Formats: sequence, structure tokens, C-alpha cells
Amino acid sequence: MARHFLSLADIPASELRAVLDEAHRRKKARVGFAKGRPDQDTPLKDHVLAMLFEKSSTRTRFSFDIAMKQLGGSNITATSSDMQLGRGETIEDTAKVLSRFVDGIMLRANSHDDLIALAQNSKIPVINGLTDYNHPCQIMADLQTLEEKGRTLKDLRLTWVGDGNNVAISFINAASKFGYELRLSCPDGYKPSGQDMERARASGGNVKLVDDPVTACAQSDVVIADTWVSMGDTDAEQKMKDLEAHQVNDALMSKADKDALFLHCLPAHRGEEVSASVIDGPASVVFDEAENRLHAQKAILKWCFEA
Repeated sequence: MARHFLSLADIPASELRAVLDEAHRRKKARVGFAKGRPDQDTPLKDHVLAMLFEKSSTRTRFSFDIAMKQLGGSNITATSSDMQLGRGETIEDTAKVLSRFVDGIMLRANSHDDLIALAQNSKIPVINGLTDYNHPCQIMADLQTLEEKGRTLKDLRLTWVGDGNNVAISFINAASKFGYELRLSCPDGYKPSGQDMERARASGGNVKLVDDPVTACAQSDVVIADTWVSMGDTDAEQKMKDLEAHQVNDALMSKADKDALFLHCLPAHRGEEVSASVIDGPASVVFDEAENRLHAQKAILKWCFEA
């Protein structure tokens, strides 16, 4: 049975811990290497990954591309407009066809339901490169970054500020796996689903909603923001009004621990969800976070291929 990486909620904590450890190990092993040089062990030699994009991408596309090359494999990239998928072929048929051509599939999809349908009909591993529901690869890179900065995840205080979106959902899903406290400060209409919160709590996750962002950030070790307007949103003006009180700025960061770090998965909009002084300031680790997409995804690929 294929090993899929679709949601952090579905994968045992011990296996996610092993993936994170492998990400650290592989990054350290490449110190001094040219970026195009393969890893010494090339564990995915002769493997091919299909990378399918229904949404545009920078970090996901480049990091998976380089990840496969460094692991010794190769990839084929296609958008929905490049494939019959974009002209009416079913996701189920696409999964069955690609299972005969390549060794794995990474899908960046509009709909999480499409990702699930692809995985259910695929005989090869399927990786979630982002859907409207969650973004598990991003959170693995985020947690790697926090550990690199000397933070121990267990009992770490994380605060999410803004829209309770797909990235927030993945932080919720991972809370019980890694033992951190997660506070989410989201205005009405932007809170994450109660079902996800309840499932996280039922599995031991310390997750809570805190309406006031100032209270939520008090003594936090990590403050996290994300863009308020995503690709395809048609209500951008209303979102900006609804979320303006949840901007992460110097005043809000001052409520957090004096050594607090700032995370953002990028792309960022300075002056909207975060002030320039925060994202470009000393607390920000957003570019380390972006770099670690590569190393975390290499570990995820190895896990999926059991290499």
C-alpha cells in the first residue's frame, strides 16, 4: 500500500518525529555542497516524481524540484492546463495513468477532495503540496526551523494571528504530535473549524481560541502570521477590513517573550498581515523557514518512498 503524505493528523507522532530528524540530518550533511550536487547516498536514484500544479507556486515548486535532484531522482512538472485533467479527464483516471508512469505524485490542488480522490486511486505515494484545507509540508519546515533556533517543541507556546486558514489547520493537526501549545487569535468568520479543534483536543492537543490577539501573544515563544488574501479570493477588500486588528506589528510582538520568533510561510504583504519592521526585523526567521522547505521535503519524500 502506498505511503501518502496528505495530513499531519493521519501520521503517527513517532513517524513525523523521524521525518523531522531526517530533515535535520540531511541538511547538515550538505554543508559546503553546491546546490546542484546530489547527496552522497542518492536514495531516490532512478525515481521520478510528477509535480502537478493547479495553483501557481514559488517555494513548493522549486523546493520539490531541487529535492528530487539532490536525492538522485528526477521530476516532471505540469499544470492543469498542460494535462487532460484541465480539459475534463477525471482525477481518478489521472491517478491510475500516472501510477504506471512515475513513482510518486505531488499535487498542489484547489480542492482537498481532489487530493483525496487522487490518493485513493493511486498505487504510488501522493504528497499534499497545498490544498484549500491544509498545508502539511509547510509545517514540517516551520518546526524544523524552530528546532534549528534551539527551541524544544514540547510545551513551546505558539500563537497564530489572523485568518484560521489551511496553514493554521496543519498547525492544529500537528499540536498533539509534537506537544506544543497552540493559541489561535482569529476574528469571527475566520476561526478554524470546530471539528479540527475538537479532533486535536481529543488526541491530546493543547489548542485554544483566544479572541484578543494581545492576550494570545502574551509570553508566546513564537508568533505566526499568513497572508490575508489568497489566490482566487474574491472578497479581498472585506477581508482586509475584518482582519486589520490582527496585524502582527511591533506593539503585538512586544507582548510575546523577549526572545520570541516570527514565522510566515510567504509570500508576505508588508503593511497588511505583518509590518515591515517585524518581518524584516531580528525576530523574523522567515527565510530560514523558506529554505527548510527543501530539507523537510527531502525527508518527506524519503518517508513516502521508504528509501
